[in-house]
Amino acid sequence: MSELKKIRDEFILKLNGKLDLIELNQIKSDLFGKNGLISSQFKKIATIDISERKKFASHLNVIKDELQDKINLKINEIQNTSINEKLKKEKIDVTLPERSFVRGKIHPVSQTIDEISSIFSEIGFSVEEGPDVENEYNNFTALNTPDNHPARDMHDTFYLDDKRERLLRTHTSPVQIRTMLKDKPPFKIIAPGRTYRSDSDQTHSPMFHQVEGLHIDKNINMGHLKGCLNYFIKEFFEVKKIKMRFRPSHFPFTEPSAEVDIGYEVKDGKIIIGEGDQWLEILGCGMVHPNVLKNVKVDPTKFQGYAFGIGIDRLAMLKYGINDLRAFFDCDYRWLNHFGFDPLDVPTNYRGLSR
Repeated sequence: MSELKKIRDEFILKLNGKLDLIELNQIKSDLFGKNGLISSQFKKIATIDISERKKFASHLNVIKDELQDKINLKINEIQNTSINEKLKKEKIDVTLPERSFVRGKIHPVSQTIDEISSIFSEIGFSVEEGPDVENEYNNFTALNTPDNHPARDMHDTFYLDDKRERLLRTHTSPVQIRTMLKDKPPFKIIAPGRTYRSDSDQTHSPMFHQVEGLHIDKNINMGHLKGCLNYFIKEFFEVKKIKMRFRPSHFPFTEPSAEVDIGYEVKDGKIIIGEGDQWLEILGCGMVHPNVLKNVKVDPTKFQGYAFGIGIDRLAMLKYGINDLRAFFDCDYRWLNHFGFDPLDVPTNYRGLSR
């Protein structure tokens, strides 16, 4: 016990003196390091007579706690003193001008995707996503695309292997396949995302954005499709009335298929949607082909539905007056500063937007 008292008295005396952090850390190491004095005393407990062991251990713990508390208190005192001295010496010049900063903008494509998702969510559609790298089955075969279809050619599709088994998806329709394979009908989804085709000019880009829509249930017909698209177009372009027509077309994955045109006119060099006697094609659609339903193990005698595909970039170009698709991907800050959206000014419902 006398040895413990001697250690305690010696280091309490040291700790009552004027110390800096380096000296305190050294004392801490001398006491509680691997071979420190207190650590060594704990190792001795096993060699002490059983009758004295409990008393020794209790006394040792009291001394250990006292010394640790004293060291921590001393460290806090030194740190507080250092902070107070800095506060006395350091001053903030409140007359200095504020630092300049640049606030980022929301890209028109990101904004348009949010708007589209918001509109379709209002009528019960959920948002699904899938990988950009797809397999040939999901991208073509499951969607009833023939082996000799032009879309499968190398000059149209980016293949990632010689066997043409993996590719960059050419549309977001594979998300429909993935959704139908993992769940059971009914389905009511949209699938926005990046798509890739070997094409590049003022209105085409090797990478672009699409949103696919799918509604599968019992007794779904073309009337439901027309009503859905009519609602979406009016909400997206923020017009009360819309002229819309369906033109017969052909897609491997829908039957019957149609292109959708909307009426417009040009006033003062601007396209006005919903007025005039000119027509503009904006999307493709149709009733889901029975073969597609069979490929995802959905009984076409019980379920049917419609699908549609819309170019997101082109919708953004029409709504916000952008005349070159390639500008979306040029990373020109001046362009983004003009056409982008201030994140602090965008309403939560994405309607009535202005830059």
